[in-house]
Amino acid sequence: MQHLVADSPSSILTLVSQARVLMVGAGGIGCELLKNLVLTGFGEIHIVDLDTIDLSNLNRQFLFRHEHIKKPKALIAKEAAQKFNPSVKIVAHHANIKDGQFSVEWFRDFKVVFNALDNLEARRHVNKMCLAADVPLIESGTTGFNGQVQVIKKGVTACYDCTAKETPKSFPVCTIRSTPSQPIHCIVWSKSYLLNEMFGTSEDQSVFDHSEDADNAAEIEELKKESEALREIREAVGTDKFPQMLFDKVFSKDITRLLSMEEMWKSRKPPEPLKYETVMAQASEAIASKDAIIEDGQSVWSLEQNLVVFNDSLDRLSKRMLELREKHGDKSAQQATITFDKDDEDTLDFVAASANIRSYIFGIDRKSRFDIKQMAGNIIPAIATTNAIVAGLCVLESFKVLRGEFEKAQEVFLTPFTGQRLLAPDRPRPPNPQCPVCSNYQTSVYVDLSKATLNDLVEGFVRMQLGYGEREFAVNSEDGLLYDPDETDNLEKKLIDLGVKPNSFVTVVDEADEDTYVNVVLNIQEANEPLAESPIKGLEPDKAPEIPRKPKKETPIESNGQPNGKKTANGETSVKDLKRSRTEDSEAPTAKKAKVAASAQDGVIDLDADTAPIELD
Repeated sequence: MQHLVADSPSSILTLVSQARVLMVGAGGIGCELLKNLVLTGFGEIHIVDLDTIDLSNLNRQFLFRHEHIKKPKALIAKEAAQKFNPSVKIVAHHANIKDGQFSVEWFRDFKVVFNALDNLEARRHVNKMCLAADVPLIESGTTGFNGQVQVIKKGVTACYDCTAKETPKSFPVCTIRSTPSQPIHCIVWSKSYLLNEMFGTSEDQSVFDHSEDADNAAEIEELKKESEALREIREAVGTDKFPQMLFDKVFSKDITRLLSMEEMWKSRKPPEPLKYETVMAQASEAIASKDAIIEDGQSVWSLEQNLVVFNDSLDRLSKRMLELREKHGDKSAQQATITFDKDDEDTLDFVAASANIRSYIFGIDRKSRFDIKQMAGNIIPAIATTNAIVAGLCVLESFKVLRGEFEKAQEVFLTPFTGQRLLAPDRPRPPNPQCPVCSNYQTSVYVDLSKATLNDLVEGFVRMQLGYGEREFAVNSEDGLLYDPDETDNLEKKLIDLGVKPNSFVTVVDEADEDTYVNVVLNIQEANEPLAESPIKGLEPDKAPEIPRKPKKETPIESNGQPNGKKTANGETSVKDLKRSRTEDSEAPTAKKAKVAASAQDGVIDLDADTAPIELD
């Protein structure tokens, strides 16, 4: 991409040169996008990325070279891109965008935010922060040859969470826990069951299909007993005996129990239980070369090598867990947990080693850590050209955003195999009134956390300053319920003692049946100076905000079991409205057909190569 040419409107040249923008993610799309932003001449560009460079990145993330492996992506991307245009100011942050330093106030300082992320949770966080800060967000993603760019503006367009995302594929619980037959079964068992039981929040139900539980009642009961036993072993985290206790439980005792169910193995190859001491006795060579084994993620490890990685990852995870417990104590069980992340070496090593040992027991092909990372992280191979096209579209859409021309913005789909156009633009979708994120009323409050109690928030701020008066409502923090009419025990406690921290969010939920306020999301900002009258004040303390009401749900009229059209003024259904609705549905524009065709072809659009799937509109 060349610098903006002289015949470009002077206004956009000025807007671009003065714009301070944020790019979150420096991966496949991020490298292309950063190059475009720098060459276009954006005045100041901030990059936030948590990852370090891996060998597998080099085929498409062109800013990086072999000598950069293990170095922070954000810092190397800045160093490489700066050479394209030395006059542009680039600020790199090797950090997690969810860290407290990246507050709502910090987001407000940007003209545009670009998302080039590779996971669902981080995308949702940036979406929420941009809505709270009222900063335009340009969301983008690719999967293989398909891509998508979406402009998100609070109150004008649909946000990232306005449409439901595809749920992860589920597997019958008995297949995962008792009769695995494919590598993915062992990977899901290790990632969503064993890791969570030891270091997380117990079983991740989303990946297990419980529809057959009634047919396997006895087996389900046994599996529950196994989970209880694992919770007891969890108490031994950090002790010398912990690795052997866990190994003998899941790879010996549980397998021996399964073998006792002879009917289960009449048509299947039975598993072979393992003993910790036996495998360790054979692992002297693997122990001596532990570091080399862990470095080699491309090879398929032997049983003994997997045990070495299993023990080493448990040691690393145990130390992290003990530090979290010491830091958070009993204040929040959620904070003292470790969850799987494909870019977290500790959790990835544990999942890879555990899955491979289980595969060995059941006679299933083992996989390299590289392959397991792809499967556990739902990774779909990326195409460098697709990333480049999508990055270019992001910059083109940013010109409209800088001018404030959101009515001209487009949601663009890159769909090369639909038989239609390569690029299928469509008008931005309006906000979803039922969206759990952007339908909320959002505001910031300044809080003296050294003094403010929950009662100050409930009585002094929500009832008085927000104007709730005698309404019944509930107050929730990010950790759970703080207050409702039946839960008043916390009223005299300080907010800081209830886990409410600077830059966190508190949600007020109106419980009225009629004329109900939408949820109010308060971003907690720590007051820079003592507050005189009240320890909590809003942005406009002398004026109650106009909080929108939740839309009333219309009950469809049914005839012969089928929902009909709108009611006329006298309460009857208008046949004309029905016909118009059917005609409009059958005359969708070509661009929309192309988009639907893409959805029918593969069902999902992934955002970059390393993302969890999201559903097409």
